[in-house]
Amino acid sequence: MLDMKQWYQSKTVWGALIAMGAPLLRHVGVEMGLAEQANLADALATIAGALGGVLAIYGRIRASGPIDFGGRRN
Repeated sequence: MLDMKQWYQSKTVWGALIAMGAPLLRHVGVEMGLAEQANLADALATIAGALGGVLAIYGRIRASGPIDFGGRRN
């Protein structure tokens, strides 16, 4: 697992959140099968990744100066 990604881009995280939320939804009358949970997790991970990219671009456009990575060049 050398590839790093943000937590919101992880299908595993979204799947876990949905798995925790599914019983709560069932309690209020919304049924969600395993296939529906998997499809929702996939969709949410895709949407979150896209939104993360949009926010990164927006942040860079709105930034007032360069990014300082701690190294100085003379």
